[in-house]
Amino acid sequence: MGRTRSPNGAQSERGVVRARYPSRGETVDKPKVVLGVSGGIAAYKACELLRRLTESGHEVRVVPTASALHFVGAATWSALSGNPVSTEVWDDVHEVPHVRIGQHADLVVVAPATADMLAKAAHGLADDLLTNTLLTARCPVVFAPAMHTEMWEHPATQENVAALRRRGAVVIEPAVGRLTGVDTGKGRLPDPGEIFEVCRRVLARGVREPDLAGRHVVVSAGGTREPLDPVRFLGNRSSGKQGYALARTAAARGARVTLVAANASMPDPAGVDVVPVGTAVELREAVLRAAADADAVVMAAAVADFRPATYATGKIKKKDDQEPAPITLVRNPDILAEISQTRARSGQVVVGFAAETDDVLANGRVKLKRKGCDLLVVNEVGERKTFGSEENEAVVLGADGSETPVAHGPKEALADTVWDLVARRLE
Repeated sequence: MGRTRSPNGAQSERGVVRARYPSRGETVDKPKVVLGVSGGIAAYKACELLRRLTESGHEVRVVPTASALHFVGAATWSALSGNPVSTEVWDDVHEVPHVRIGQHADLVVVAPATADMLAKAAHGLADDLLTNTLLTARCPVVFAPAMHTEMWEHPATQENVAALRRRGAVVIEPAVGRLTGVDTGKGRLPDPGEIFEVCRRVLARGVREPDLAGRHVVVSAGGTREPLDPVRFLGNRSSGKQGYALARTAAARGARVTLVAANASMPDPAGVDVVPVGTAVELREAVLRAAADADAVVMAAAVADFRPATYATGKIKKKDDQEPAPITLVRNPDILAEISQTRARSGQVVVGFAAETDDVLANGRVKLKRKGCDLLVVNEVGERKTFGSEENEAVVLGADGSETPVAHGPKEALADTVWDLVARRLE
């Protein structure tokens, strides 16, 4: 069947029309998801991913490998998904499952994806139902690797990952943490809830080829804190949610993402390298270091303009009948202007954020010119606006004179608009 377009512009095949960001109360057809599970100890975590997919309205068919069934049995997968489970191409041969499952899918996600599975997928091997499904799928494919650090870092695995990404697959970077036994390192399966967010964003876009594949992007998020003494600081209300939405969306679009997070308390997004920082000076150092080989830098963090000139090594005490000593402030470095004016590489795209309380667009245009960035996301903020909310609205100003309004909606919608504009400039 030909390609169709939904009223808000999302495209899909097989006659299925899905809204990119469905409005409340809107009904959409159930997306068909194939959950591939390969034989690693993290297979049990895929049960949580399956639960999130089914409870959010997706029709899920689980296709485990024979090795995966040593960790979680077929009865569990069948009960949780409501669909039959098989590892063999010989089961129900009259339905040609090794072809039909992949052909009818809107998304295939493999979690966990072992080193063996990545190698088979990269080289086109097809010795069971899951690998056959991967060869016949013409929809977006997401791999969530999980293995020991040495296996992930091996040149063979890295070449296989690079090959899959070149072909349009989204291969999520594994998390850093406790592995089997006493080992710790990179190779842990990302949090199932965060893998679900990647899947949801890939499905929402309905595009097989990730447009940020092969790109390295840096995102700052959260709010810096400038210490006065061991227990007090100067800070702001930024929650970091917009920056995290930018990081998650970029990962779902195939980018390698470095997230410099200032005092954020959210789970690490799947496939994202997170660098925690506290102060503006620490954020500057981390961003400059990460930006050295970045294609784009998006400064979504709320960076303090000033910091105390002195730091009290002990708690500042309240003294009876005495007014507190005045606090002298000094300027923090202007990170956005510095990055914009001294680009680490040719063609690097720099995006800033401007939180304004009045004369929003006028102040935004002045700031865009002063900072020298390519794009500036301008939004109105306040005690009950934007900060901590799941939604946002803004106008994205371009150095070329363009203005792109983004209506009130999920922060991921604004994030997608920002990456749309960045991708055009990278091209």
